[in-house]
Amino acid sequence: GGRENVEEETKGEKSEKDVAAESGVSNKKEGGKGEERMKSEERSVEEGIKEEGPEKDPAAERRGEPTCDGKDVRGERGGQNAKEEENREKPEKEAVAKKGKAKCDEEERKGGGRVEREKHRAKEKKGEKQEKEDRRKEGLKERRGKGERREKKRKEEKEKDIERRGKKRKLGREEEEMEPKGKKAKLKGEKKEESKTGAKKLKGEEEQSKWKWWEEGHYEDGVKWKFLEHKGPYFAPPYEPLPEDVPFYYDGKLMKLSPETEEIATFYAKMLDHEYTTKEVFQKNFLHDWRQEMTSEERKAIKDLQKCDFTRIHKYFVDNNEARKALPKEEKQKLKEVNKIIQEEYGYCVMDGHQEKIGNFKVEPPGLFRGRGDHPKMGMLKKRIMPEDVIINCSKGSKVPEPPASHKWKEVRHDDKVTWLASWTENIQGSIKYVMLNPSSKLKGEKDWQKYEMARRLKDVVAQIRSEYRHDWKSREMKNRQRAVALYFIDKDALEIGVEVAMKDCGLSSLFVGCCLLNVNSGGGWVFFFFFCLKHYSLVFLKLQVFKNLHLFMENKDPNDDLFDRLSTTTLNKHLQDLMDGLTAKVFRTYNASITLQQQLKELTDPEDNVAAKILSYNRANRAVALLCNHQRAPPKTFEKSMLNLQAKIEAKEMQLAEAIRDLRRAKADHKVKKDEKSAKEVEKKEKAVERIKEQLMKLKLQATDKEENKQIALGTSKLNYLDPRITIAWCKKYGVPIEKIYNKTQRDKFAWAIDMTDEDFEF
Repeated sequence: GGRENVEEETKGEKSEKDVAAESGVSNKKEGGKGEERMKSEERSVEEGIKEEGPEKDPAAERRGEPTCDGKDVRGERGGQNAKEEENREKPEKEAVAKKGKAKCDEEERKGGGRVEREKHRAKEKKGEKQEKEDRRKEGLKERRGKGERREKKRKEEKEKDIERRGKKRKLGREEEEMEPKGKKAKLKGEKKEESKTGAKKLKGEEEQSKWKWWEEGHYEDGVKWKFLEHKGPYFAPPYEPLPEDVPFYYDGKLMKLSPETEEIATFYAKMLDHEYTTKEVFQKNFLHDWRQEMTSEERKAIKDLQKCDFTRIHKYFVDNNEARKALPKEEKQKLKEVNKIIQEEYGYCVMDGHQEKIGNFKVEPPGLFRGRGDHPKMGMLKKRIMPEDVIINCSKGSKVPEPPASHKWKEVRHDDKVTWLASWTENIQGSIKYVMLNPSSKLKGEKDWQKYEMARRLKDVVAQIRSEYRHDWKSREMKNRQRAVALYFIDKDALEIGVEVAMKDCGLSSLFVGCCLLNVNSGGGWVFFFFFCLKHYSLVFLKLQVFKNLHLFMENKDPNDDLFDRLSTTTLNKHLQDLMDGLTAKVFRTYNASITLQQQLKELTDPEDNVAAKILSYNRANRAVALLCNHQRAPPKTFEKSMLNLQAKIEAKEMQLAEAIRDLRRAKADHKVKKDEKSAKEVEKKEKAVERIKEQLMKLKLQATDKEENKQIALGTSKLNYLDPRITIAWCKKYGVPIEKIYNKTQRDKFAWAIDMTDEDFEF
């Protein structure tokens, strides 16, 4: 009976452990409690066994022998037998109890391990989910952090850049209206205008950085600025002597040159493959100036340029140039970064609280003068400009730029009525060189605006001026006749008066009798002018009275005599000022060029044309202006090659079009037979392909026509200097032509004032 109780208790414990395992009780604390509970149950089992005593003898019960706690009431022997029986069964009971305990331990161990595994798997799943979520949050946080750091870095760099120029920029109206919106700050009321073709304008951030000076008032009494600060010009780096293995030979003998003499020798060696070094004037001037810089010993030795061997020096520089071109991308990028640092340091100034770009902040390095045409001073030495040669101009309240170490400026001025930042006098012709602002700056833009407004004023008085000079064609005074004929050339043929310079005039005042070739025909005549200093000609068709006057001016004169001998640049300019305040020959050219462009655009533009055809019309109108202003050029060296490439593209496109047309015919024939939706869609697809290729072919042909027509015409000169940009911008807006197709990025910056203020109804 005790063994059965132990087994029942053991089974009960096993079922309890299974239940505990299924319920997920697996931690150490719960395991300890279960162990204590099991021990207490074992103790109770043992106590129960002791209380129950030995098993009752069924035989004794049948015989009617009474028993009590294993003792026979009949006598001592019965009690002794019961005791022996108990002692004999005790080891068996202990073995059964131990076996039950071991079984319980095994079940608990198995159940506990299963719970641990289940818990571990659940923990792993939960951990994976948590890990993914943590990674996602961490990545999001990192991206946000990067964006914030990038934005912070950009702001810090901008602030440092402004501080480096000495004064923080004033916040314009757009900056004051800025409000945060997400990561970026956008302008209130920022307009994202688009042209009719859908081309987007400058982004809001670029618009914000632009100074809309044309919306502000102008200074009075000729004042150009109130505050001006800059770093001064950037000087050419000092000369680096040639390596020892790059020798110079004179008369076949090796000769070591002093650094000053060697530097000038390199100027000539670099030009050794240029036609300039074959000209006698160039060689003579170079040798003269070179000897001036030599030491006395070198001057005694070097007397004949033909005995000088510059070939090894020339090869050294050629190899250097090739090596520079072959540099890896990383090295080229490093050089760009160096130039960028120089640009940021010296290429900007602060004017009236705004950062403005400087045009030519680098001082021209020393070298040899070339000049136009056969200039008599070609080959002369352009000396190195030093800080002691430079005059600095800045405002009184600004920080004066620091000169290079161990040097000082020639002078520091505070002239707010001029637009230059620094100046010096070059040694060849004695002309003054200036550091000026970029064409996109306020001062340059204001000057352009005033120039075109002056030309617009001329249209109100030009009829009266023309009437007066025509009347003077028959004046009794030769001075008045010459002035009237000169005005006719300036007005009708856009000839310049000429600028008085040290060498020669380049305009009407420089014309000699030998420069003119007259020819007569019915009703008038023509004159062929040749300008020696510019090496270009002008063929001018004349009114009969003008022809007669020119013939009169040439009478009794030698070929080298002045054609307009009673006329000078000064007297003609004074007469123009009397006709209209501010009138000059350039104003006449600007007026005639702009009015011609406007008239030509009205005549040539077809609203139904596509953009490519409209651009061709614009270029033809521009070409008419360039011909008027005599803006000629030699055909580009690559012209023939580029035209051949273009013609090859046209032929390939024509073959592609023929193939597309054949495909279309086959598709139509197929649809005629099948008459289903699929074949109909195929026909539509082929038709679109044909139209697309036709348009591409037309663009190529228009491009070829444009190139051929303008191969000897310089369109850019008149477009940038004589044509009011508002005419072009109004035309673009009216006919849906993107402004980017006419003006590139630099030109759009130059004419930002015109782009902003002009609508499609503008009339010059």
